[in-house]
Amino acid sequence: MPEPSACDEPPVARAPAAGQESRDGRQPSGASAATAAPAAFFGRERELRALRGDAERAGLNTLSGRKEPRARVLLIAGRGGTGRTALAGEVARRFAAGYPDGVVRVRLTEAGGDAVPTEGSAREILGVLGVDAPPGAGGDELSGMVRDALAGRRVLLVLDDAVDAEQVDPLVPDNPDCLVLAVSQGPLTGIPDVRPCTLGGMDAKAAVELLARFAGAVRITVDPQAAESLAEECGGLPAALVLAGGWLAARPTASVADLAGRLRALPLDTERPEGDRPLARAFRLVYETLPPPTARMLRLLALAPAGIADAHTLSALTGCSVPAAAKALDDFVALGLLGPTVEGLAAGLQGAGLQYEVPGCLVPLLRERVAEQDRPAEIQLARARMLERTVRLLQSCRAVTDPEGSPARKKLAGLPRALRFPSAAVAAGWLRTRQPALLAAARVAVADGELDTLARRLVAALVRALATHRGTEAAAPELYGLHQLVLDVAERRELHREKAAALLNIGDLDARTGRTADALVRYRAALDAGRAASDLYATGRAMESVGGAYQDLQDWQRAADWYGRALSQRIGRGERADEARLYGRLGAVHAYAGEYDDALRDWRAAAAGFRRLGDLPGLARALSETARVLEYAGRPQESLRVCEDAAAVARQAGDVRLQAALQLRLADTLERLGDPTAAGLHRAAADRLLAEPPTDHESAYEIRSGSGKD
Repeated sequence: MPEPSACDEPPVARAPAAGQESRDGRQPSGASAATAAPAAFFGRERELRALRGDAERAGLNTLSGRKEPRARVLLIAGRGGTGRTALAGEVARRFAAGYPDGVVRVRLTEAGGDAVPTEGSAREILGVLGVDAPPGAGGDELSGMVRDALAGRRVLLVLDDAVDAEQVDPLVPDNPDCLVLAVSQGPLTGIPDVRPCTLGGMDAKAAVELLARFAGAVRITVDPQAAESLAEECGGLPAALVLAGGWLAARPTASVADLAGRLRALPLDTERPEGDRPLARAFRLVYETLPPPTARMLRLLALAPAGIADAHTLSALTGCSVPAAAKALDDFVALGLLGPTVEGLAAGLQGAGLQYEVPGCLVPLLRERVAEQDRPAEIQLARARMLERTVRLLQSCRAVTDPEGSPARKKLAGLPRALRFPSAAVAAGWLRTRQPALLAAARVAVADGELDTLARRLVAALVRALATHRGTEAAAPELYGLHQLVLDVAERRELHREKAAALLNIGDLDARTGRTADALVRYRAALDAGRAASDLYATGRAMESVGGAYQDLQDWQRAADWYGRALSQRIGRGERADEARLYGRLGAVHAYAGEYDDALRDWRAAAAGFRRLGDLPGLARALSETARVLEYAGRPQESLRVCEDAAAVARQAGDVRLQAALQLRLADTLERLGDPTAAGLHRAAADRLLAEPPTDHESAYEIRSGSGKD
């Protein structure tokens, strides 16, 4: 099962296996490092035994003779950089055989330190489990869906980087056959029967082995005492040891003792918590030995959305070329400052470019350097360049799906080669793997408050790309959040037209998932915004949508009232097609309410409108519904005549599926009139029509009842 990358230290434990190092002990960078053998794991045997014991021990309920109501929760507690995520990964690897339904991993903290809401983490888990989550659903509903999905499975759920128990508790399955492995900085107070496995530094032997993996065994062997001293200076923290190993790997002639001396000479930052000082000192050593342009590249990665970057991201942030950015990223991987993501590696192998992740423990240190060394205007400019580049990539991603010779493809041909995708398949792979970073970029742009024009362009481009490559139904959850972002900008800037459009889009998604009351609130707000913008299209659309919401709520009187308002506007603007359609909606509502005279009047008006427009399928449907209402009104002979007219129009339109539906309608009417023989002939004709494969221009029509009497 694919597992999302969620490491809180540089992914150094992903060093090459024995025999894959170069002569100087340097770890291969870029794609070579990413495609190396499975990650080596060092030390932590005591912790692994403790976690195994916790998983196997009897719980408090079992000891008292009761069945465990929920999954056991194991906790790995420690600061960022202690290797807690790597330990969780090793535990998951060793325990995986006992959980045949797989291992599911989700990160509960974003790169910037913000907690992921329950809605986001639950949606991610459901996606891995293959369960469709309704767009716009709240955290309680989605967490309930997670528990339901896990009720009959045996799954190991890894919740990485949890902030508190409130994030973890809603996701714990009500199934003792599952196991939850939580990673957090501190205790999860409030979750019963949890004993934390607290991490500090690694033991000396494992720390030296980790150094040897990156610096090469020779330098460690010739001076083991210096290696132990270096490990002590790093506090035994895996993240600090990786940075030290990367520094040595980049300098084959430097000795371990030299590095230990350099670290010792750097003062400890006494303002930091004691546990954070070794990592901060190791990072300072590496950072200050970088050339100034390279150091600037590194610190600007703190602006990468969700801590995820590729060559385009770094190129836009720093203003350098894409090849120069790619080389810098490879160098950072070799130094242990970055690691390629699993998803980004897969896309890179398919031609979409590698993607890298900034370790969470280094993000605060990078942000400190940005605040100290870059002016606010420079930061804003870098972020604007990055967002503009993202917009152009999204436009290219969508345009590559258009046919050759189209205006979009001609415009695409004028873009630099680095911004063009070779095929729609590569573009779709890029969009799929970059989606978390792209959504994070949209959130960052909207939250900034000073880049609203760019934010609106970015959201619009992302909506189009997702709809093109995934379809509006599949991408509905992401589109819901993007429309919310548009609404935030529109309300902040008092852009009434954009506000109305966003509210209508959100309302449609609410209505589609059964939240009709919520949709009604959105549509009414959209109506107010449309009126404030003097946008006749938005007001007409909103009035019709309000009517549709009342129809779904079976409030026929209010539905007819709002449809009537929308119809009056369409008539005034001379929009004949919408006028005919709205007459049909009014006819349906009146039929539901049992007001057959009004329903007949409306359906006849709809039929007249479709006839004037030359819309034969629409005319056939209107005539069919007229026949249905006549039947309900107790006029079967008239109903039969009108239904025959509808069938004739459908034949003229050449729509086989509609003809079949009308043949069935005729059969039903004839049966009610006491002519089963003729009804059988019409049913046989419908069967013959339905047996024919539909042509490309045909649509499947369902002649829906206008009343609940059927």
